[in-house]
Amino acid sequence: MTTGVHELPPGRLPLVATPRRALSPSRAADFMQCPLLYRFRTIDRLPEAPTESAVRGTVVHAVLERLFDLPPEQRTPERACAMVEGQWAELLEREPRVRALFERPGQEDPDVEGALADWLDSARRLLRRYFELEDPTRLEPAARELRVEVDLADGVPLRGIVDRLDVAPGGAMRVVDYKTGRAPSAAFEAKALFQMRFYALVLWRLRGQVPQLLQLVYLGSGEVLRHTPDEADLLATERKVRALWEAIERNRQSGDWRPRPGRTCTWCDHKQRCPSFGGTPPPLPADAPPAPVEVPGLDG
Repeated sequence: MTTGVHELPPGRLPLVATPRRALSPSRAADFMQCPLLYRFRTIDRLPEAPTESAVRGTVVHAVLERLFDLPPEQRTPERACAMVEGQWAELLEREPRVRALFERPGQEDPDVEGALADWLDSARRLLRRYFELEDPTRLEPAARELRVEVDLADGVPLRGIVDRLDVAPGGAMRVVDYKTGRAPSAAFEAKALFQMRFYALVLWRLRGQVPQLLQLVYLGSGEVLRHTPDEADLLATERKVRALWEAIERNRQSGDWRPRPGRTCTWCDHKQRCPSFGGTPPPLPADAPPAPVEVPGLDG
């Protein structure tokens, strides 16, 4: 029996911070990649510089979300591409710093407008590719940007935001996530599917029904990764997220957040603070337990 079950209403919802700690797919992935990265992002909440690819993903997701506000006959590639500048303008109003992405330090006369125009075109290319993979005129999502939240039976709190949830007349659920990058190789598919199994687990515990299909739509390479989960899959995912939460809580109590160097360090924003690169992490916030103790890490 699950406890503390919450499902917020479907549709577009404001991203309001909640004081209650919970595990999301992104934070779980951070911890598996590097406990120190998890600490920097979740406990210290250190700022990270936006990237062109991440901001492009935000704009493309916003267009795909709002596309379904239109009547089916208007859900065309042309209409989606026409929405890009408006969604960029909305993002720029919320986050003015992202414009600096198109300024080129060191250039005498950087062509900011030209760089921005090229970037907007790259977002439009991804949207046109979407229409090669799905026909939105035949879809009526049950929810978009759906916030879901559940406490497992032992109190482990899970939270996530589902890009799109489709529900068939008979109740079968399809969970859809848009990715603006390329599909992973077969060796990394399991890592990509962890996020989707996480969402499926939350929906199963909320609704008592295993989603029929998990679908990752990769706009960068024009591929769709599909997976049909079963209860065994989701029970294994549940055991994994419990183990992750227990490991995170041990580290939180000990204050020991050691790095796990790897190839992703190349583009990490926090290398200058990382002991693996000669840096020193800032002191833990006042409300975080001090006194680091050696605690075995959890293998990713």
